[in-house]
Amino acid sequence: MKSLTQLTFDNRFARLGDTFSTEVSPQPLSDPRLVVASEAAMALLDLDPTEAEQPLFTELFSGHKIWSTAEPRAMVYSGHQFGSYNPQLGDGRGLLLGEVINEAGEYWDLHLKGAGKTPYSRMGDGRAVLRSSIREFLASEHLHALGIPSSRALCVTSSDSLVYRERPERGAMLLRLAPSHVRFGHFEFFYYTRQHAELKQLLEHVIAAHFSELLEHPEPFHAFFREVLERNAALIARWQAYGFCHGVMNTDNMSILGITFDFGPYAFLDDFDARFICNHSDDSGRYSFENQVPIAHWNLAALAQALTPFVEVKVLRETMELFLPLYEAQWLDLMRRRLGFNQAEADDGTLVRRLLQLMQASAVDYTNFFRELSESPAEQAVRRLREDFVDLQGFDAWAADYCARTALEGGDPAERQARMQAVNPKYILRNYLAQQAIEAAEKGDYAPVRELHTVLSRPFEEQPGRQRYAERPPEWGKHLEISCSS
Repeated sequence: MKSLTQLTFDNRFARLGDTFSTEVSPQPLSDPRLVVASEAAMALLDLDPTEAEQPLFTELFSGHKIWSTAEPRAMVYSGHQFGSYNPQLGDGRGLLLGEVINEAGEYWDLHLKGAGKTPYSRMGDGRAVLRSSIREFLASEHLHALGIPSSRALCVTSSDSLVYRERPERGAMLLRLAPSHVRFGHFEFFYYTRQHAELKQLLEHVIAAHFSELLEHPEPFHAFFREVLERNAALIARWQAYGFCHGVMNTDNMSILGITFDFGPYAFLDDFDARFICNHSDDSGRYSFENQVPIAHWNLAALAQALTPFVEVKVLRETMELFLPLYEAQWLDLMRRRLGFNQAEADDGTLVRRLLQLMQASAVDYTNFFRELSESPAEQAVRRLREDFVDLQGFDAWAADYCARTALEGGDPAERQARMQAVNPKYILRNYLAQQAIEAAEKGDYAPVRELHTVLSRPFEEQPGRQRYAERPPEWGKHLEISCSS
């Protein structure tokens, strides 16, 4: 294990030059303190977990100190926001400190969010608030624990200095990790500004750095797009299977690596509601839960447009047609596993959709239904779950078909339950749990957010004594409105 001073930097993106990013120094938080740190994320950098106890840890991740080999840069990009093109966005409050190589030879971007003003801050102050920083920290690490690709979160630091949003709030910084912070919007920026030489340079960089298996491909730029499409189809399948609603699926929030990125007003479903909107600024429901699949497809089309100088339109269109079948196959496979099926049957999709319609009509808790379904043999489980449904005739018909489908596969019921519990979490990041931890942290008590992080890092385990984290939300906690302000 390494100390903080032993990290090895190799800043490949910085070497692309000033056309792609601008050198900026972090603006430190006053009187910083550590709120929470992730040992699992520290391990990605081979950091000794005791390093979080050192003053240098807080100093580095609050902007007070910086490694001599780091090269802080604010990246430039553009993007489509709620369907409208914004010609220049960029890192308005975050800095790519540099790229660290771990002992396995993996590169990890260190990105400090809330680090102060940059040339891309526009009218903003470049700061992040404690509330949003905690939310991103918890979600990043929790999604990873669920098996959903995501950027990672190393730590959150905070300060007594106030940041002004709808109300005065405590300022904070989040240290985010990802193999790359390149977004769809990076390609859009160089396409729409007609900088095609730089667009090609960016393509060559990301392929060499992150898709090296494509270097020998006869059409590497097309192969790159197909790989991005496949990864994002897999990502959205996992979001939909586990009830995750991102809330702000702008193209500048879409990762080329197919990881969950840029957390804002996200939420996990409590009661199943396909029309659920987690962002109170999304009046039209563009980014509702059920719209995430078509929006991902729309965003990929926006990326495809940016690649037209180098890939034929016909080829891109043909590739786009792969998205929905890829998504559907992976989503259905995940739902089969959540229902305890090992084999594929032709009517499985119908069985799953019938269940979701029944859950929607009766406002059934999405996470707890699947967990309870996995805790006893099928016939016993559906008898217990029956009381959650209003349409008893409809549920009984579904339950009979489900039990027949389960019997068709046979096998040991105990083994089936164990398989199901390995994919059906007991604990999920519910908004009300995050809000309770945030309110305590804003008063200087960081124990609740640290415990919540610990619980959510092991979502499939029973964790005796922590049952309260698995309870259905109180009425006040079901409809919390989350804004984009952060």
